[in-house]
Amino acid sequence: MKKRATVVCRRGKRILLVARSESRWALPGGILKRGEHRSDAALRELKEETRLTGKSAKHLFDFRGKQKHHHVFSCEISNRAKACPSNEISRCRWVHLDDIPRLITSGPTTDIVKLMSQQRRK
Repeated sequence: MKKRATVVCRRGKRILLVARSESRWALPGGILKRGEHRSDAALRELKEETRLTGKSAKHLFDFRGKQKHHHVFSCEISNRAKACPSNEISRCRWVHLDDIPRLITSGPTTDIVKLMSQQRRK
């Protein structure tokens, strides 16, 4: 099973989603490189896909999907920073948490957002 660093960037009740051309919305992230620390991978993938520079990457939890093991991190970014699609990403969007069920997202994205919301209520 491939290991993936998955990044959750929040601004209040909005989170950042990305999508490739003609693809589902997903949380930013990607496969870890050999020898790369998970938090470094999270910050690298965020920058590669959105041109955003995270201040830090805090591990939230692990999630095992059907094909990938997601190491889920939260990243702090400046409120003034603007996400710009880069690399293989064609769209970036800040989405209100209540709107996510109405979007076409990857399965893991929906599950990870639900888990994250449940943890915040505890």
